[in-house]
Amino acid sequence: MKKIFNVKKRTLLLIAGIVWLMAGFNVARLGVLSYAVIEKRWYLYVLSAVVFVLFGRMFFKMSKKHTKRIIGYEEYRPFWHFFDKKAYIMMACMMGGGIGLRAAGVFPDTFVAFFYSGLGCALALAGVVFARNYLCYHNLME
Repeated sequence: MKKIFNVKKRTLLLIAGIVWLMAGFNVARLGVLSYAVIEKRWYLYVLSAVVFVLFGRMFFKMSKKHTKRIIGYEEYRPFWHFFDKKAYIMMACMMGGGIGLRAAGVFPDTFVAFFYSGLGCALALAGVVFARNYLCYHNLME
């Protein structure tokens, strides 16, 4: 029986893609805005790329794990099941810590510029992976 908040498991992949793309865009936007107010140094762009690669690998593995979990569900699940409990806790800690530390002025603009731009692009890439999995859902089921 389909309940009011339930969606098809394929739709969970789309929801995850949208959530991760939005989060990535917003984090990367903060990094780009910080780049606009600091003195540009070439090594900061390299650091952004390093952060992107490190977090991109982690988020790519995580997206594969969540996709596998979602595919294992029965056909309909509540829309919030695109994450498991551990992922929600991790996201809350990352968001709360980032917002709190940035608001407290702990991070200088130089750090925010390279770290947030790399992290945001990695988050957005995970969103792209989820969106691709949504679009290629039938291939995943084979």
